[in-house]
Amino acid sequence: MFKLKIHWQILIALILSVPFGFFFPQYVDYVSWLGDLFLRALKMIIVPLILTSIVSGVTNIGDAQNLGKLGLKTILYYLSTSLAAILVGLTLVNLLQPGVGADLNFNKNVEEFGLVSDTLGNVLLRMIPANIFEALVSADMLAIIFFSILLGFFITKIADEYKTPLINLFNSGFEVMMKLTSFIIKFTPLGIFGIVAVVVAENRDSLPEIAGRLSVYMAAVLLGLIFHAFITLPLFLRIVGKVNPLAHFKAMTAPLLTAFSTSSSSATLPLTLEAVEHYSGVSNKITSFVLPLGATVNMDGTALYECVAAMFIAQAYGIELSFIQQAVVVFTALLASIGAAGIPMAGLVMITVILSAVGLPLEGVGLILAVDRILDMCRTTVNVWSDSCGAAIIAKTEGEQLLVDIK
Repeated sequence: MFKLKIHWQILIALILSVPFGFFFPQYVDYVSWLGDLFLRALKMIIVPLILTSIVSGVTNIGDAQNLGKLGLKTILYYLSTSLAAILVGLTLVNLLQPGVGADLNFNKNVEEFGLVSDTLGNVLLRMIPANIFEALVSADMLAIIFFSILLGFFITKIADEYKTPLINLFNSGFEVMMKLTSFIIKFTPLGIFGIVAVVVAENRDSLPEIAGRLSVYMAAVLLGLIFHAFITLPLFLRIVGKVNPLAHFKAMTAPLLTAFSTSSSSATLPLTLEAVEHYSGVSNKITSFVLPLGATVNMDGTALYECVAAMFIAQAYGIELSFIQQAVVVFTALLASIGAAGIPMAGLVMITVILSAVGLPLEGVGLILAVDRILDMCRTTVNVWSDSCGAAIIAKTEGEQLLVDIK
């Protein structure tokens, strides 16, 4: 029997779910459980996958010098691409001026988001868990990543008689989690059908209003994301990594479609790990360190969106931001994207940090709520694409030969 590849199955599910949700909203309850079940299965494996993958990755890297070199390359890549994305967004929002003349009566309740005020100091404090078991239970990714890096590093420092069994334990644990991941991936098309059908059904009545009032704002964000995804990151791949961008993009089709559907880079992490390792040819040593870290701190799409959203709100309220204030927006967007969790709508919560930093009204979040879900799906896809590009580039700088090399 002819079997479609998983990325084609996902694409077909995505295409079918849109008309189903739009024309038969009364029936979405019958399929919504598919999406809920799929997301629960992905969330189930995130914490053990990140713990075992990072510890395994760090122990396989070897000594402190190699770990430090790889970590420095990774952070440098994350900062460079996030900053490039923010500057693209800032340029577009100043050119298009989407907030000028916006309807300020288009507000919704924003109380659910509260006043999120997370300084750089608080982000650093969150990295060090007071109780690692509490961090594991609450899925505090920054704390789990920090602990996993430390644990992996100090495993390499103990005597061989203790080190070898521990390395084997975490390597075996990572292999088990990847097997479990492969099993869950088989149900991705069904899960995506349930998720997207519900999203379309919930927004079908407001689509004309959304398109009319916020079309220029959406255009600014989407154009920025498209430019970053199809020009900036491919240039990084080709010039820095000597990687074929089109071949790498084809290898990443399944996780990118899943990222678009789930709006969660953390939930997509298992698929990203498998695709980058098996289809792009990046070693387990690189993927198990770079990708879990990227799913938490590398948010190019989110950073671009936060910058555009803050500028849009300022324009809508008739507030002129000086060059210095726009620089504050850029810097704060960079930090906020690092602190944003890899979950749906995390960027919307973190936008309040930027609004507070430049003295903009928090109620302005209500202006962008109507279209956030659609933009969240797009910016998450860019986040995952950037993570995968980073893994490929860093692997090349480590001298690896990939399946997506420029021939």
